[in-house]
This record gives sequence, C-alpha cells and structure tokens, in this order.
Amino acid sequence: MTESEVDYAAVYRAYPAPVALLRPDLTYVEVNDAYARTAGRSREQLLGRTFDEVFPDNPEEGDPSGTRNLRLSLERVAATGQTDPMAIQRFDVRPEEGAEGFAERYWSVVNAPVLDEHGKVRLLLHRVEEVTDLITSERAPRGTAAGERGRRMESDVLSRAGELQASNERLRAAHAQEQEVALSLQRSMLPPTDLRLSHDSAVRYRPASAVMNVCGDWYDIIELSEEQITLAVGDVVGHGLEAAGVMGQLRSALSAVARASGSPSRSLDVLDLYARSVPGAQSTTVVKLFVDWGSHTLTYASAGHPPAALARTDGRVDFLDQAVNPPLAALPTHGDAVEASTSFRAGDVLVTYTDGLVERRDEDIDRGLQRLADALRRHRHEDAESLADALLADMLPPEGTEDDTALVILRL
Repeated sequence: MTESEVDYAAVYRAYPAPVALLRPDLTYVEVNDAYARTAGRSREQLLGRTFDEVFPDNPEEGDPSGTRNLRLSLERVAATGQTDPMAIQRFDVRPEEGAEGFAERYWSVVNAPVLDEHGKVRLLLHRVEEVTDLITSERAPRGTAAGERGRRMESDVLSRAGELQASNERLRAAHAQEQEVALSLQRSMLPPTDLRLSHDSAVRYRPASAVMNVCGDWYDIIELSEEQITLAVGDVVGHGLEAAGVMGQLRSALSAVARASGSPSRSLDVLDLYARSVPGAQSTTVVKLFVDWGSHTLTYASAGHPPAALARTDGRVDFLDQAVNPPLAALPTHGDAVEASTSFRAGDVLVTYTDGLVERRDEDIDRGLQRLADALRRHRHEDAESLADALLADMLPPEGTEDDTALVILRL
C-alpha cells in the first residue's frame, strides 16, 4: 500500500487513544471517536466550541488548578510551537452536556503543535488518557485500612504531580528570565540603530523567533574620518547569556583593534589571537570591511562569515568572497589572514549581515544568497532605511527564524 492509498482521516477516527484537534484560540475543529466517548460528549457538541465552553471550571473545587493548567498548557503550545507533556491532573467534568454537578476525573495529557509548511502553529493536538480508575482503584470506605491506603496513594500521586508541574513552571520562568537578560545584555552592547553617519546607512537587529533563542550576533560601524568608515558583522556560536557575553568581548576587541590597524586582515589577525584566550569564542565568524571614499576602494576580509553583498548601480550584485579565512580560533595554530579589495562607484550599496538573513535549515545556502541578490536588485534605489525594511520583509518568513539576524546597509 502506498502513502497515497492511506485514509488518514479514517486512521485518526479509529485511533484508540482520545485525541482532539483545536485551533490556537482553543476552538475544537476535530475529535476522534475515543475522545468523544471519554469526554461524554457527541462530536457535534464539541466541534466549533472552545475548550472553556465545553469544560468549564468546577466551582465546588476550591483550587481548580487542573482546568487552569490544561488551558495554560494549550496556550503555551500555541505560543511556542513546543510539545508539552503534562503531569497527572485532576480535572472535573460534567458527566454529560447539561447535567448538574461534576464528576471527579484524573487525566494524563500531552499537547503538541501541528505546524504548517512555514513552521507556524496551525493546530493543537490534544491527547488525553483518563487515569481516574488508577488513582481511585484502592478506595474503600473511610476508616478501613484499604480506604486509608487508597487515599494515601491518591494524595501521593497528586502531590508528586503537583511538584512536577510546579518544577516545570519554575524552569520555564527561569529560562524566560535568562533569555530576557541575554537579550537586554546583547542590545546594550550593540551600537544604537540611529547611526548618525555622514553617509546614508541603516542597521537592523532581529532576535530569533518565538523560542527567544538569543544568539551572539553583532555589528559595529566606526567613522574613522570624513572619507573612511570601517564596519564589521559577526556571529558567535551558541545561545543565551554565554554567547551574549562572548559577543561583547569580541566586538569591543575588534572595535579597538580596527581603529589602530587600518586593515581588515590585520584586524582579524589580532582578533583570532584574542579569541584563542576567550572561552566560547572558538569558531566565531566575522567579516571586517574598510571603505575609502578618497580612492573609491572597499577592502575586506572574512573569517568564515557569509559574504557581504555589493549592489552596483547597473543592477549587478557582487558577493565579496575573495578573501575567506577560517572562523576565529578554528585551526590549531594561528595563521595570517588574507584580504581583498574592490572598487565602487557612488550610489553602490554595501550590505553585510549574519546567517539568519539567508540560511534556512531545509535549503542550500546558495538559494538564500540568490534571494538576497534578487531583493537587492528590486529595492537598490531606495534609501538605506527603506531598503533595510524591504530586505527583512522579503527575506525573513513571517513566523521568524531560529537564528538572530543582524543587517548593516551603507550607501557608497
């Protein structure tokens, strides 16, 4: 039997575990037969209604945490696109639609995202397994030994489930706080986006998408004189606070070296030596460029970084890939960096960036570079600020990317 011959709708309906599909707003769009039986509702009573409408809180339960936890889990999956297996929850339900009172029920739940072709959460897969019988199987009349054993077991299971739930919440909060600190640190160490240069320029920084996977991307622009500017874009391997800290050290070191070296290759030579003494700096990529309007020459050197793009006034787009060196501290011993130069004309546009702009997990890097070249041809006549916005709109998917994106544009 081929894949095209499989009736996946029939497989879903026949699946023995209770499974439902909800929209990100928690509206039911499909349930299988097992879910309807377990919920004590017909398919028609579920579809088109929200989770809260079908399963309201039990007002007689002093702390309806099970209901709240289920709702929070579904909302978290919708926001992050990450699967969320839950600890055992007490979640009371009405025995049937319109009935009075609530039945005490216990559940093991896994909520997972269903993604579209762009990686955006399209649906929520809500799989439940009722464990009420397991929790209450040893119950006996109060005061008997069996009854006390059952109640102790129930109390222990729920206590441990609650502890696990609380621990998960603390871990999520700690992770979110770390990512926020890393992002704040990263932004504080980058130059302001309002560059106030004498030439038309723009910078953009976009952090990674919903997971807030803060990385070590950075940029720097220094106006050395009326006729000279040096700029750099780099990317530290890793994520979070450590990557942000390493980024700050490397950016500061390169900024100081560039003011004295006057050469991109010499700047990278010194930075490579420095990176060997900084834990976490190994395999960092960076491109360093010097622009001289007096000679209309652009000199550059790259340490394993995606090539800068030079959009010519005649519509050509050249990628500056003639001076490629290994990433910082990637080789066992230090070697002298090479550099290259190219001429430019007034009106040409220089674009430097990090790999978040052009790299996608499911495609070759050359396709990303081709998209960038095409976008530059379409928008090259716009001012730097408008061009930056246009490139981000054309290059980045609406749901964001898994990597940060730094972008620097300079009209020559």
